[in-house]
Amino acid sequence: MEKWYVSMKKADFQAISKKYHISPITARLLRNRDIIGDKAIDFYLNGTIADLYDGMLMKDMDKAVEILAEKIRERMPIRIIGDYDIDGVNATYILQEGLSRLGAEADTDIPDRIREGYGLNRMLIDRAIEDGIDTIITCDNGIAAMDEIAYGKQNGMTIIVTDHHEVPFLEAGGEREYLVPPADAVVDPHRVECPYPFKGLCGAAVAYKLVEALYEVMGHDADEVDDLMENVAIATVGDVMDLKGENRIFVKQGLDMLKRTKSPGLRALIECNGIPFENLSAYHIGFVIGPCINASGRLDTAKRALELLNASGRREAVMLAEDLKALNDSRKEMTEKGVEQAVELIETTSLKDDRVFVVFLPDCHESIAGIIAGRIRERYYRPVFVLTRGEHGVKGSGRSIESYNMFEEMNKCRALFTRFGGHKLAAGLSIEEKNVERFRETINELCTLTEEDMTEKVSIDMQLPFPYITENLIQELDILEPFGKGNAKPLFAEKNLRVIQPRIIGKNHNVLKFQAEDVNGNRMDAVYFGDVQACLNTMKQKERMAFTFYPSVNEYQRRRTLQITVVNYQ
Repeated sequence: MEKWYVSMKKADFQAISKKYHISPITARLLRNRDIIGDKAIDFYLNGTIADLYDGMLMKDMDKAVEILAEKIRERMPIRIIGDYDIDGVNATYILQEGLSRLGAEADTDIPDRIREGYGLNRMLIDRAIEDGIDTIITCDNGIAAMDEIAYGKQNGMTIIVTDHHEVPFLEAGGEREYLVPPADAVVDPHRVECPYPFKGLCGAAVAYKLVEALYEVMGHDADEVDDLMENVAIATVGDVMDLKGENRIFVKQGLDMLKRTKSPGLRALIECNGIPFENLSAYHIGFVIGPCINASGRLDTAKRALELLNASGRREAVMLAEDLKALNDSRKEMTEKGVEQAVELIETTSLKDDRVFVVFLPDCHESIAGIIAGRIRERYYRPVFVLTRGEHGVKGSGRSIESYNMFEEMNKCRALFTRFGGHKLAAGLSIEEKNVERFRETINELCTLTEEDMTEKVSIDMQLPFPYITENLIQELDILEPFGKGNAKPLFAEKNLRVIQPRIIGKNHNVLKFQAEDVNGNRMDAVYFGDVQACLNTMKQKERMAFTFYPSVNEYQRRRTLQITVVNYQ
């Protein structure tokens, strides 16, 4: 059962509405997103590329740029080492493309997810040494590679780290000692002593800032790399960064560029997924394009996704895009099967009584454990670990709920793991198979979650009577785009609604269409895309219902009608 509550944040909505020429409804939505004060409101509504911060403000950026400028002039071979997810692949591409355009001798390497695991490792360093590489630059990894970087330095390499992950630390007596790797330059906005004003960048954005700074130092116009903002936008949404501050500008700008992209690879990927360029949104990156790029790192090698970004001709691009789409389709099938197995295990065993689910699916592909954990968390609204049998023992991924700090709880039983890491809402682990059941028991014994904690909370922006829904309002809501984590799509609600003519439609019978009528007889077309059968059954039993929704304009055979898309119902 969900618990609905309406945001009741206060402000002078009329004054904000008048000053910024927006409706009081939009003014309230801004306040609900904690956009407070003239400076923040103006940045949110009117921010452009010109408002982005100077990358040189980052700690060690000057060192990194100086080293790279010298290496490029001396024609020393540089290797970019990325990561196998959407952020790592795009960060790798940005550095490779940016450096190559400046005449650098730069190549790339990305670790294999299954064989080599995440981040910089000795194998990658040895490979670079064998290939006669002088300089390594990491992206979307490296901040935790203390020993590996020390090893590279002992072997005479120049190493630059660019990353966006938290800096590891040791804690003793309430004091934290941060472990910054011994690289020649470490560029990461999360470094305690880094004065960069915005900490929420993804790895690709940090890489972009480096390229931009390098262009300026080498006497080139930084505008020459504006096109790489497309990749920053894809990585920001795909890596689920908060769409606030600089990130919102990157994504807004990047989406505009993607609609007319000159990249054969991205064009082919958008086309083969049937996305109309003019309607391209953050949703398409998060749920269509992103998963295709991620699928290569999950089921094959992320180098295929990088090949797509590097594709120079249409023919090659179309072939690679279709490959990635096929990989993603097979990933979806595997995920569905894994979710079914997990649900069956929970429903038919004592697992269903646990507050923290530890689900062991020995034959599941380890790269989709996190996706399955996320789907199970959505279904039952509790923390979930999905474990699989890997090449060396058991591996797993966890996904958490707001009131459960997964990383801190895992710390309490760290002796059971051979490796683990993560943060509040997601984590990864390796464990010996003999300890799986003990882990399940221990993590549940330690759990202090209450029923209230395990009740999903639905935050509603405001009650919105049907007469307020107009084309003008719907158009105005577009200025709040792009929507995503940290900048949620507005959610409205109305109660005491009578449902008229509900029917399931669509090729896959996955759309519920009906009309909703309020107590004053105002009617609105409505659609629902969730568990349509369960919703229809509820409608048949209830005289009046309450819905949360988002309004839109439905265009069909050149006829425009207002409609609401229902998100939750009670």
